[in-house]
Amino acid sequence: MVNDVLCVILGGGRGTRLYPLTKDRAKPAVPLFGKYRLIDIPISNCLNSGLNKIKILTQFNSESLNKHISRAYKFEAFSHGFIEVIAADQTMDQTDWFEGPADAVRKTLKHFNNPKIKHVCILSGDQLYKMDLRAFYDFHVQKKAQVSVACNLVSPEDISAYGIMGADETSRVKEFVEKPSQEDLVRHLRVMRGGRPKYLCSMGIYFFNKETLHEILARSHKADFGKEIIPEAIADKAVYAYEFDGYWRDIGTITSFYTENLLLTKEDAPLDLFDEEWQLYTRSRSLPPAKYASAQIESSIVADGSIVGEATVRNSIIGLRSKIGKNAMIEDSIIMGADYYETEEEIRHQKRGTVAIGIGEGSIVRHAILDKNARVGRNVRIANEAGLQDHTTQSYMIRDGIVIVYKNATIPDGTVI
Repeated sequence: MVNDVLCVILGGGRGTRLYPLTKDRAKPAVPLFGKYRLIDIPISNCLNSGLNKIKILTQFNSESLNKHISRAYKFEAFSHGFIEVIAADQTMDQTDWFEGPADAVRKTLKHFNNPKIKHVCILSGDQLYKMDLRAFYDFHVQKKAQVSVACNLVSPEDISAYGIMGADETSRVKEFVEKPSQEDLVRHLRVMRGGRPKYLCSMGIYFFNKETLHEILARSHKADFGKEIIPEAIADKAVYAYEFDGYWRDIGTITSFYTENLLLTKEDAPLDLFDEEWQLYTRSRSLPPAKYASAQIESSIVADGSIVGEATVRNSIIGLRSKIGKNAMIEDSIIMGADYYETEEEIRHQKRGTVAIGIGEGSIVRHAILDKNARVGRNVRIANEAGLQDHTTQSYMIRDGIVIVYKNATIPDGTVI
């Protein structure tokens, strides 16, 4: 274990880009891959790297995140490790809320005052990657850096979506261009890798010397690390770029969340969930294994506790405790499952016309996301028949052509979406 590092995971703001998945929960608590939560990604990277002092900063809808953290991560009494959620609050001296990632860290610095902590690692809560943060830490120490920025390699056509770093031969950062609109503006920042031009983009993952972090945040009221704090620090601080040439994706939008989730169903998935040397941790549940009738399952992930009838499931993720009825068809979809089982007795005692949790007989779900505890009746067709890009109703929303059924929503028998 590395004992002088505190990891700070940014829980994000309102999560508007992931709405309606963030309607009733904080962004880090959004379900992932059928059984995990978004927050499990940065936490697992920290723990696998030997960093076990972790604080998570959040502001909105933090109840489900608190529950997940308290139930999933318990350290032994003598490990000296911890994972704590710090929610925005008001004090006698401070009455406003977090106004951005850097502002969130600034307003919670009082919680980072352990004198044994010498370095602070700041991570995002909405990214997919497997990264050895210990190697990043070693780079930071060896370079005698005051600030180190983890950078991924991107192609010229992708530079407009990222902050692009320019570094010299020692990896010291000399320039930062936020989301450049033209390649010509940053042509001199190119690096050659594998015979092809690439650019170093900031991953939003940083190592700070604790004293430097305090100084930088005290002298500025700027709210964002990437757009404001890091570019200003380049002028008078030793800022270095750590090159990470591995899989890394921001999944902070509905489209990216949907796409990157379903990539995990492929045989050559970019993120290996079966690597015993780098485990993805989450809450341990005593659920039974998934159960199937004469179902047809192709290129899909089916989580524990699921019951799949004589149905067809293709290129989809089926979450915990999912129930899929006879002759149902699920294609290119994410079914997030349920928080609990309904017993047969409970179903019988429900008022007439109530739809049970799960997907009813004969229903079809294509190119959709069904949030937790969704109730889809019999012979329902969810496939965006009208080809809408954006649409909102009381029970579902269409964003970028993807149908998202709200958490706890009911879709009655025979509905066509």
